[in-house]
Amino acid sequence: MDVVRLARTTSLPVPRVAHQEGSAALLTQAMASRRLSAERLLHDYRARINALDRHGPRLNSVIELNPDALATARALDTERMAGLVRSPLHGLSILIKDNIATGDRMSTSAGSMALDGVRANRDAHVVKRLREAGAVILGKTNMSEWANFRSTRSVSGWSARGGMTRNPYALDRSPGGSSSGTAVAIAAGLAALGVGTETDGSIVSPAAINGLVALKPTVGRISRNGVIPIAPSQDTVGPMAGSVADAALLYGVMAGIDPADPATALAPFASAGDGELNSDALRGARLGVARAYFTGYGEADALIERAITQLQALGAEIVDPVDLAPVNYRPAERLVLLYEFKAALADWLAEFAPQAPVQCLADVIAYNTNHAAQEMPHFAQELFHAAQVCGDLRSADYLAALAECRLGARDNGLDRVLRQHQLDAVIAPTRGPAWLVDPIAGDYGGVCFSTPAAVAGYPHLTVPAGQVRGLPIGLSFVGPAWSEWHLLSMGLAFEQETQLRRAPSYLARSVPF
Repeated sequence: MDVVRLARTTSLPVPRVAHQEGSAALLTQAMASRRLSAERLLHDYRARINALDRHGPRLNSVIELNPDALATARALDTERMAGLVRSPLHGLSILIKDNIATGDRMSTSAGSMALDGVRANRDAHVVKRLREAGAVILGKTNMSEWANFRSTRSVSGWSARGGMTRNPYALDRSPGGSSSGTAVAIAAGLAALGVGTETDGSIVSPAAINGLVALKPTVGRISRNGVIPIAPSQDTVGPMAGSVADAALLYGVMAGIDPADPATALAPFASAGDGELNSDALRGARLGVARAYFTGYGEADALIERAITQLQALGAEIVDPVDLAPVNYRPAERLVLLYEFKAALADWLAEFAPQAPVQCLADVIAYNTNHAAQEMPHFAQELFHAAQVCGDLRSADYLAALAECRLGARDNGLDRVLRQHQLDAVIAPTRGPAWLVDPIAGDYGGVCFSTPAAVAGYPHLTVPAGQVRGLPIGLSFVGPAWSEWHLLSMGLAFEQETQLRRAPSYLARSVPF
């Protein structure tokens, strides 16, 4: 019996619940016609979370439900009845990652027991914008603890506070990380819209692995104020959804200038096409193929070859290949992240959680050491120790590493290739299929196309490109700074033509032995 046939015999039954998967656009239409209320939608999502996340396949993607969500939903329904509609998000339930501060009764913990029960003293800027737009914060999602920046052998999707998040396409496969819970929850229809964060791969990787559309914006397009940081030079917030239109809807609300995040002041004023999707954007677009980032796995790469043919049929001009070399600045990137994490974490704790029992990286290291059985049953905290011995951000080593990163990712990397070939975007597989969860060896997912855009601080869109033996593969579009709407438009054209996203099958095992 072949792998696929056997895997299907080991799938778990999925309980029926009141609310089935629906796009944010359809839900907005249903609310506008009074066929759906915010309160009913919230109840339906909670039922689905109970059926799929807490029971059934036990995806374990939602770490905490918002106890204030029902009151918020009812208030928003009252506003709609009175003729007040704040935005297209009015009444929609949204899930956000557990490293984004909410000034309510939910914890903001980054998955760590050191911050379990710690309530931020105010909302992150992005949460404030969502609330003002009329979104209902349904809950927070599990994540790779400390955004996968604790150990060199970390397990994506695991946190001490939340446990192991399961990939809904195959429960024994990695959900990716670090925005694991958001990706899994949206893929499983536990909400139509979710918010993730990324320093390098944490939005686009789990999105691709879970068959989603996701956008990592240009650094500065969306405020990071209130997000538990790794490195301000690379950290971003971004939308994760089942379609390009839904991702664009969420992105449009979250993006904006915030005086508390100086990087947002660098964003240019809106230009022609911003805020609008153009389904004909591929016609005449020049796309460069970064073959150095293909996976080496024949079945996955074949899907990208097919996607290239489809892009050409939609009018794109393909430059194949372009010489975007494999990343050779990874040690410098690691050093930048170590230096910035130590400083930025202390700043976040002082500003958003001054009452927390830990107030600096040294405190967190001590907490983990004193609670090793709970915090470190699978992997240690080598990266924390390495960060703790780093100096301040005036260090010559840090400044040299930062300059090396910018030279490698921008001047000698994306900027050079985009300019040399007059490209609208560079394309490649986002990464290979999800790997088996391994708490002994840690993650081993192979090549990922996230690093050039992450280190450059440039936008990166991933859209579904099909499946290999039931496991999703994503196609990446990486463009110059501030080109988010153009990337979304090209992704929309590809998505509408191909319709390659498939709902998860909740396989219990993906291998026959």
